[in-house]
Amino acid sequence: MADRYNVLFLCTGNSARSILAESLLTKLGEGRFQAFSAGSQPKGTVNPIALRVLESYDFPVAGMRSKSWEEFAGPGAPVMDFVFTVCDSAAGETCPVWPGQPMTAHWGIEDPAAVEGTDIQKEAAFVQAFRYLRNRISAFVALPVGSLDRMTLRNRLDGIGRLEGASGLATEVSR
Repeated sequence: MADRYNVLFLCTGNSARSILAESLLTKLGEGRFQAFSAGSQPKGTVNPIALRVLESYDFPVAGMRSKSWEEFAGPGAPVMDFVFTVCDSAAGETCPVWPGQPMTAHWGIEDPAAVEGTDIQKEAAFVQAFRYLRNRISAFVALPVGSLDRMTLRNRLDGIGRLEGASGLATEVSR
């Protein structure tokens, strides 16, 4: 595998979880990874609470935007080494064919943007999603990606998807 890996995080709306994951990997990957995010049905805007939580933990938000996964499936798009779904809806959809046959895994967590209640309750849901994703991405960047065979890497990626906070589909996929 390469010295620098392209990683795409997918969600339906590309406004919360995939945005959090993109920012997390950008910082935690320390230049070893190029992070991207996209959605099957992008909302067109990034959830302001996601941006506020990222900024509060000193993670990058510059240039974050909600975009379609079609940007990454067409000619001239970066070839992905990894594609991770972070919501159950996107995991169940028919994805584009990704050039280069990237490794894929489902790292689903509950949607913090779906939480109703006070502003404090909503922000708490985003902080929890941030923490679950940070744990997954920290485990991912710690993997010796270049020295693992595909089968071992696949098993490790699937295991990361079963870490604390895994959504219903993430735990079903692992059985």
